[in-house]
Amino acid sequence: MENSYQEIEKVNQMPRIGDIAPDFEAVTTKGKIKFSEFATDKWTVMFSHPADFTPVCTTEMSGFAQRKDEFDAMNTELLGLSIDSIHAHLGWVQNVRQNTGVYFDFPIIADLDMKVSKLYGMLQPNESETAAVRAVFFIDPSKKIRLIMYYPLNVGRNMDEILRALEALQTSDKHKVAMPLDWKRGEKVIVSPPKTLDELNARIEDESLEKVDWYLAKKEI
Repeated sequence: MENSYQEIEKVNQMPRIGDIAPDFEAVTTKGKIKFSEFATDKWTVMFSHPADFTPVCTTEMSGFAQRKDEFDAMNTELLGLSIDSIHAHLGWVQNVRQNTGVYFDFPIIADLDMKVSKLYGMLQPNESETAAVRAVFFIDPSKKIRLIMYYPLNVGRNMDEILRALEALQTSDKHKVAMPLDWKRGEKVIVSPPKTLDELNARIEDESLEKVDWYLAKKEI
């Protein structure tokens, strides 16, 4: 009984921040991919949508497509997914291009067997057993999951926040700093608090920092 319970828990366990992204092979609108070999030396933003030819999903996928240049500038590949066939994906891409001029020029996984959706916790039975929720996974070049967002079927994502979060992660990695509430490019960042008395005294004397108190200080980068 205990082994059965453990197996159920293992199946239902979702990837967590800090985990290496589970590997998989899948058919996409750009051809077959193996995720461990996808976007080498780049970040990946992988996102799921409930279904092709639906209104909210169309606005979201159009948002990713219209701002793809911004993701490109941050060395990031986009990777979409839904539980639809490759033929449905291709038809939807062409339909949106004909009607709006927006072209989904990034791979979209055809996850008919729900393999990837289940692997990444995108299929959540209390929301739907046949449609993926609106998940977003931020995955760094080492294939480590750095941030996860989940939205329900009836609420579209915020593209500004997705791009802000991606830039915050990359800036934090580059400068070894943390980001305060609502941080945006050009604003001050938080430096790590001191860990010794010598560091504390140096912090107190450092006039280059904006200090709220000894444990909370900001600087420009």
